[in-house]
Amino acid sequence: MKIFFLNQKKTSLVLAVIILLISTLGVFAYQRSQTVSTDDAAIDGQAVILSPKVQGYIRHVYVEDNQQVHAGDVIMEIDPTDYQTKLTGAQTTLAAAQAGLDAAIHKKQETAISAPAKAAAAEEQMKAAQAAWKKALLDRQRMSILAENGACAQKDLDQAIANESQTRATADQYAAELDAAKAAPETIAASQSTVTQWKAKVEEAETAVEQAQNDLQHTKIIAPTDGRITKRSAAIGSYVEPGTQLCSLVSNELWVTANFKENQIGKIQPGCQVKLAVDAYPELELAGVVDSIQAGTGSYFSVFPAENATGNFVKITQRIPVKIKLNSLPLSVVTLLGPGMSVVPTVYVKSVRHDS
Repeated sequence: MKIFFLNQKKTSLVLAVIILLISTLGVFAYQRSQTVSTDDAAIDGQAVILSPKVQGYIRHVYVEDNQQVHAGDVIMEIDPTDYQTKLTGAQTTLAAAQAGLDAAIHKKQETAISAPAKAAAAEEQMKAAQAAWKKALLDRQRMSILAENGACAQKDLDQAIANESQTRATADQYAAELDAAKAAPETIAASQSTVTQWKAKVEEAETAVEQAQNDLQHTKIIAPTDGRITKRSAAIGSYVEPGTQLCSLVSNELWVTANFKENQIGKIQPGCQVKLAVDAYPELELAGVVDSIQAGTGSYFSVFPAENATGNFVKITQRIPVKIKLNSLPLSVVTLLGPGMSVVPTVYVKSVRHDS
């Protein structure tokens, strides 16, 4: 009887173990069916190469490798002396051109008033001179008739002839001045042309000043975004030219690019929750969400895509990149991570939320 109860107890224990094992395997299988994972994944981000737009010698370097910087921080500075001199010269040229323009505008305004007035005055003077000449001409003719009859002295005739000649010369002079005064529209147009020329010089000088200001501003290398400095290659005293690579700036905005097999991708949708394990920091567990799925396999966009129409086709399971956005991270965690670091993402394909 005792043996019977012992055997029954052992049987119950074995059954309990079997049931527990089956339950565990069932839970594991269920969880596995709700998730998709891959070890072909890495942290991704934007790395910007900082280069100068002007040439010169590095005067100051304000950062070290792997230093955290903020958008707008000055990273390096090129000696600005030559560019400050160019700016001063351009500003002087602009001031001279502006003064010339002001003088041309003033002269144009004077010409617009004085030229018509001179024409009117010249016309009145010419009329008066012609009237005087006609009177002198009549006096001369009368004296000539009297002289022929012996009724006037030769001296009076000579005086009449001289007076007529003088008044005729005066009338001719005023007629010439009137002809010149009638060219007032051309004079006004010429003054307007001078103003236009000076305006062009002012615009050219303003462009030179703006360019000089930009060049001076570009002597400071500015961080375009928050991030960390890497691969700093320039030092104080180095001569650099436009396009020279000074350093790289890795943005604090990071994400994960995970390459899933094509037979896994059908279960993944934007919005699915993701847990990520970082190889470098096993104790660090990150959370994120599927942002988007690339429109094509990774091999299709490679430099040398596979050519399957060769007669030697072997079917290979393709990988499709999936972009995973990380949930908000403190700066202390961001500084631990960097593009290229391996991670293992686990995607919850039914969007079951799991706290990280």
